[in-house]
Amino acid sequence: MAIHRIITPLLLVCVAASIGFPLARGADEESWNAKFQTTYIWQGKAPFNAAYSGPDSLSPERAKSYSFTGTAFLGMRPWAGGELYFNPEVAQGVPLSNLTGLGGFTNGEIARTAGPTPTFYVARIFLRQTWGLGGTQNAVDSAANQLAGTIDSRRIALTIGKLSVTDIFDNNAYSHDPRTQFLNWSLMTAGAYDYAADSRGYSWGAALEYYHDDWALRAGRFIQPKVPNQLALDQNIFSHYGDQIEVEHDHTLAGQPGKVHLLAFRNRTVMSRFQDALDYAALHGGVPDINNVRYGNQIKYGFDLNLEQQLTPDVGVFGRASWADGKTETYAFTEIDNSLSAGAVVQGSAWGRTQDSMGVALVQNGLSRQRRGYLAAGGISFFIGDGALNYRPERILETYYSLGAVKGTWLTLDYQYIRNPAYNAERGPVSIGAVRLHGTF
Repeated sequence: MAIHRIITPLLLVCVAASIGFPLARGADEESWNAKFQTTYIWQGKAPFNAAYSGPDSLSPERAKSYSFTGTAFLGMRPWAGGELYFNPEVAQGVPLSNLTGLGGFTNGEIARTAGPTPTFYVARIFLRQTWGLGGTQNAVDSAANQLAGTIDSRRIALTIGKLSVTDIFDNNAYSHDPRTQFLNWSLMTAGAYDYAADSRGYSWGAALEYYHDDWALRAGRFIQPKVPNQLALDQNIFSHYGDQIEVEHDHTLAGQPGKVHLLAFRNRTVMSRFQDALDYAALHGGVPDINNVRYGNQIKYGFDLNLEQQLTPDVGVFGRASWADGKTETYAFTEIDNSLSAGAVVQGSAWGRTQDSMGVALVQNGLSRQRRGYLAAGGISFFIGDGALNYRPERILETYYSLGAVKGTWLTLDYQYIRNPAYNAERGPVSIGAVRLHGTF
């Protein structure tokens, strides 16, 4: 049965139940809230040297790009412990080189765009039920998709509906949100984390979380797209899916808070294997093509270690190390099989501007042996393919300064320097500047 045919009636029942059941809440507990955001990002790419280019290369010519998103975050509490959220969204934009030619793409918002014409859609609609198990009471502030109130430090939470997998998994206080932090795809989540999502970054599924004071354990299953990196989703959640499990531990180091996350993921769907494409070309002739060998259910798995640590009230550092087996094509995220990233964020209160922040990060992305062989033989995949490959890891430097312009509005200047774009030493380096305007109300 289709996922929406199961979940939509459930959500309607929740709305109806909220009319008939009294809300159990304290004086500071919200029964509903409404938040909004809008983000505009302009990017300009300088020309760079390229010995050759292929069908999925980043253009070496000077180019510019933009994206725009607007989102409403509507939440209500239908009963004690229940939260219902609905996020309509509008997006438009034009990516650099039709979103090809890089492992770490330069704008995390561009995944949600659908061309220069504004497109309206439902980004999220989900129900979260929390059961308190005791422990200390912690205050929760009112925020987007978060109702103010209190929660137990020991609790179970079930989330079901349409959302982004990274809303729940692989969070990081300093490197997670391209609307307010770093822009590069390698920095908004683990680079090798090929999480289930449509081409806008959302999916249907469920996640169960268990919290026990400083520890958290979460697991979830979400549906995959029918075709790699496309919008339509395969609703057969028992045959084609993305599973993930994550352990999180909060700690204090030298009196400052920090977190450690360890995540494992496993995808099962109809995917092409790079070695199969190479074998097919050897048998039939021509250039290897993953579109010739997309059959049968394949497995892809990987891991991610995610660290964050506050050094002072104004300074925080982070790091991620992620790896995927790399035998199959990328299905829903980007073409990275292993990735290391690290960086720091400094809050403007250190120099008297509490709404400002600045960050700097370094990334190294790499490819599996199988994917390298496919690209070197002239193969083209969804996002990269220069027609040949002189392999080197893709290395990225990103830095930004976010200025709190007026209340609820931030103006950010961002710069990215990329060596070996799409892992090719014959191309680049590339310089990309950006201006981001972000507002909330």
